[in-house]
Amino acid sequence: MAGPVCVRHPGRETGVRCTRCDRPACPACLREASIGYQCVDCVAEDARSRLRSRSRSSTIAWAPLVGPSLVIPALIAINVAVFVFTVVQAGSLSRNSDAPLFGQWALQPAAVAHGAWWQLFTSGFLHIGPLHLAFNMIALWVIGRELERVLGRVRFLVVYLVSLLGGSLVVYLFANPMSDTAGASGAVFGLMGGLAVVLMRLRLSPRPALTIIVLNVIISFVVPNISILGHLGGLAFGAALTAAMVYSPKRR
Repeated sequence: MAGPVCVRHPGRETGVRCTRCDRPACPACLREASIGYQCVDCVAEDARSRLRSRSRSSTIAWAPLVGPSLVIPALIAINVAVFVFTVVQAGSLSRNSDAPLFGQWALQPAAVAHGAWWQLFTSGFLHIGPLHLAFNMIALWVIGRELERVLGRVRFLVVYLVSLLGGSLVVYLFANPMSDTAGASGAVFGLMGGLAVVLMRLRLSPRPALTIIVLNVIISFVVPNISILGHLGGLAFGAALTAAMVYSPKRR
């Protein structure tokens, strides 16, 4: 009388069974486990279960990973729309900063001190020339996509806006009162800081994010007419807020 055969190879008789599912399996279909041997199907299922468990436990802010990015395309669309409006107002692509909207929305500390508080927010949606816009939007897209998936759309948007306002606040407090500042760089630097914090929270190497941050900080000091204060302020606020989110107790 023939004995049991391998579930994956019906032509092979075997007297060994998987310690997990108790199905007969030939030596080629068995893998050593902590106790006995398991078939390759059970090993694969265990790996998938571990991956699902890791994804749930690694998700930041204790929420499931969200689907395709929605916040970033919306932010890019708003920034592009504002840029196009300034180009139309100024009648020039390269000198769009001559648009009247810049006088109303660009951050000037003296104007904020006299009541133009909205400039702390609106300045983050102005860009001087197409290269300025392109650089910030590409950085937003590259850095922000995974951060939005991990944090969730609402938390990601909060980090972005707080970074923007944090950078503007540092400029307001410490920059030349008559200087004009514009651009989403403070918010983008905040996302860089947030990404580094998330990588550390997931126990992954933060080296790529830190390298990007260091290079951009160096550029901020070397290239003229860049708001160093806005960049560093956005970086600090973004990293601090993200840390508060990802290291807070799960029950909160």
